[in-house]
Amino acid sequence: MTQNSLNDGPKIALFEPDIPQNTAAIIRTCVCLGAKLEIIEPCGFLLNDKRFKRVVMDYMDEKEIKYYVSSNQFFDEKKNQRIILMTTKASNSYTKFKFEKNDTILFGRESAGVPKYVHEIVKCRLKIPMKNNKRSLNISSSVAIILAECLKQNKLI
Repeated sequence: MTQNSLNDGPKIALFEPDIPQNTAAIIRTCVCLGAKLEIIEPCGFLLNDKRFKRVVMDYMDEKEIKYYVSSNQFFDEKKNQRIILMTTKASNSYTKFKFEKNDTILFGRESAGVPKYVHEIVKCRLKIPMKNNKRSLNISSSVAIILAECLKQNKLI
């Protein structure tokens, strides 16, 4: 597998993550698959949280993570880029969507998703279809599914 620059590929953005173990697992996924991680603050935990450190292990590289102090900063900087919101409230499935190489794929908080104003800002919303009307997958599993599909479609893996 050829490694691409982290600036030349998909970005995973987390909106105010609140569970340290999930964020740590997502960091590992992004590092292993070559995607850039972006975190929209505030986080619901500190990066020195022992639960976070136990899962992230030695995969944490601060320079590979971009932090935004607010959603305003995130959306200002992304105004000319395509953002895809993954949400259980979407009607379109990711399986029928064409990802682009430099997409930013946004995931909401584990406890509350994203606020209504984010749904209004982001025009592209997708879901992962689930059997038996289940509510949602763990966010780290969702990130892995969507990131793998994006990488596959764009022949980045």
